[in-house]
Amino acid sequence: MSANQRPRPSEETDSSDESGILNERVLVLVFEFLKWDIHSLCQTASVSRRLRAISKRILWKNLCFYRAPRMVGALTGQVSSNVRIGGGWPALAKLLYFCCGCQSTRNFPINEQLPGHFVNATRFSKTSGQSFLTKKCRGDLLYVSDPCEHPPTGAREDDLGIYRGVFRGFNRSRTRACLISRQVALEESTRCPYCRVRVWSMTAARLIPRSAAKRLGSDGGLEYFVCLNGHFYGACWLVPLSSEEEEEEDDEEV
Repeated sequence: MSANQRPRPSEETDSSDESGILNERVLVLVFEFLKWDIHSLCQTASVSRRLRAISKRILWKNLCFYRAPRMVGALTGQVSSNVRIGGGWPALAKLLYFCCGCQSTRNFPINEQLPGHFVNATRFSKTSGQSFLTKKCRGDLLYVSDPCEHPPTGAREDDLGIYRGVFRGFNRSRTRACLISRQVALEESTRCPYCRVRVWSMTAARLIPRSAAKRLGSDGGLEYFVCLNGHFYGACWLVPLSSEEEEEEDDEEV
């Protein structure tokens, strides 16, 4: 063999870069065995750029379908294996598993900031979502969670409820069209806790129907935001309820 000749890499060498933990199929099988544990996936995605890319392209999507198959199927239409979702799969996964906490705003003042935290299970409902849409926007599909209850802060005796949700196809939604037609300005200093893009205040837009407070079991003190990608989050003061509503067939606990 001359000095200018180089050996061709064998098939074993070609496949070695995707062996073991870097093999996408192996990773999927590992996380299926782990029942798509969110903490393990977060740690895996932070190991290297390559694992982060694989997680972003494959693993986060699979986790979302595992956690909430009916809800995610309705959001995407399940048109193909390469389907995309507004804001990306990591942002939707965070929304499914993470209560974003609450900080004081001009329309919803609180005495102290509440940090975000992981939650064990959350019921998301498109029936609840309809309660957050004005009559002109009832054709939109919006999933909203039950409030994550937090102890009272300051002089308030009511619990603080923090809720979150997501629109299907927000760019084509009536809600977005209504915000644009009303020339509602995006918030200057507030960013979506799930995808970090700018948000609209639905309180400032005067697009909060009375049915929202009734659905939440609130005394009317509430606010929520919608980001450019269709992620939805807010807070309210909860009053004690004498009875709980029965779960609808369209609801999903995740």
